[in-house]
Amino acid sequence: MPNLIRVILSKALTWTGSPRSMRNREALRRLEADPGPPPDGGLVAWTQALMGHLCIMNTWGYINSFGVFQTYYTSTLGVAQSDISWIGTSSVFLLFFIGTVSGRATDAGLFRPVYCTGVVITLIGIFMTSLSTKYWQLFLAQGVCTGIGNGLMFCPTMSLVATYFSKRRAFAIGITAAGSATGGLIYPTMVRQLLPRLGFGWTVRVLGFVTLGTSLITIAFLRVRLPPRRSGPLVELSAFKEATYALFCVGMFLNFWGLYFAFFYISAFARDRIGMPYQDSLNLLLILNGVGYITRMLPPYLSDRFTGPLNMAIPFAFMTGVMIFAWSGVKTEAGLYPFAVIIGLTSAGVQGLFPAVLTSLTPDLKKTGVRMGMAFSIVSFACLTGPPLAGALIEEDGGSYLRAQMWGGTVLICGSLTLVAARIARTGWKLKVKI
Repeated sequence: MPNLIRVILSKALTWTGSPRSMRNREALRRLEADPGPPPDGGLVAWTQALMGHLCIMNTWGYINSFGVFQTYYTSTLGVAQSDISWIGTSSVFLLFFIGTVSGRATDAGLFRPVYCTGVVITLIGIFMTSLSTKYWQLFLAQGVCTGIGNGLMFCPTMSLVATYFSKRRAFAIGITAAGSATGGLIYPTMVRQLLPRLGFGWTVRVLGFVTLGTSLITIAFLRVRLPPRRSGPLVELSAFKEATYALFCVGMFLNFWGLYFAFFYISAFARDRIGMPYQDSLNLLLILNGVGYITRMLPPYLSDRFTGPLNMAIPFAFMTGVMIFAWSGVKTEAGLYPFAVIIGLTSAGVQGLFPAVLTSLTPDLKKTGVRMGMAFSIVSFACLTGPPLAGALIEEDGGSYLRAQMWGGTVLICGSLTLVAARIARTGWKLKVKI
């Protein structure tokens, strides 16, 4: 509606070439002028962060819960784990990949129609999942349809929240990103409690109704702050001439290539290698997601005050790689719980700081959507192939997770070192530089 009003005013104010028309054109320019620096707080700004939290709960939170579906589908469909992984990774891939289009559309002033379309497509995907009984049906509904809808919601919301903050931007993004922990607790808990009582179909429908209710709240309160940037390419290739931005994208590709290995496979590992019952194995996924609250919010807050988000992201990526290596030494149920806690903390730090770093590398807030979307699209290919590759390594090794664990740890360590290179490209070898 605001865009429609702007178009109507534009036509009315520029109807003739009279002096009055010239004054009207000046009024129109003031109407579309930059609203000034971000408020960096206040009721409206923090409301956007809270609404972003709900949006991420319904997108990333749902995806982070795929481990419960991975285990259930493997046991009921009789399909290999690597094949089941393609459902979850396709959803993650589309969520990130569509960011290039949805991010640029947000910059152009189309946030609301893009976001609402995403909500509708996501709900269609969830409710069609509830009716699915075969692998190909689940792939199309939960993998493709839900992924497309999530992609139309995720990037626009992250870029919108970023426009309301400057000094507190990383913390606000952290609050928004913490929605994945909220969803990662709510959705698996609901599946755990409802699946034995209601069956698969109605359990998924209940998840859909929760998504519907919370999405309606976000539609009501999310507000665009900046005027549209109608001109400009879909992809800003000049951004890749910035060594820091380009290296950061490469580093995060490597990090996300191995990051979702634990999210997708920890429950299956507990059941197949440790011998834990299905219901108990789901507790590990709840722990892994739940502890993420801490590192999705505290590191961004500290990075705003002291270090900068890129400096903070490097050790979290490195520690996540170390923990994937350490996973190979877990042989008992008693050892699996502390592993879930620690890797939940470290991986959540990487997830929460990823968009925060992107906004810090984007000096022009009007380009936040397109630059964030480009990075998301690059990372999408890592998310698409990572867990299935891990599953293939597990099957090739006769059910042993060792090869997959060595691969996952290696790519994360390499990713953290690439982030170090990105930092050096911006600051040189100076240690006490906030970035």
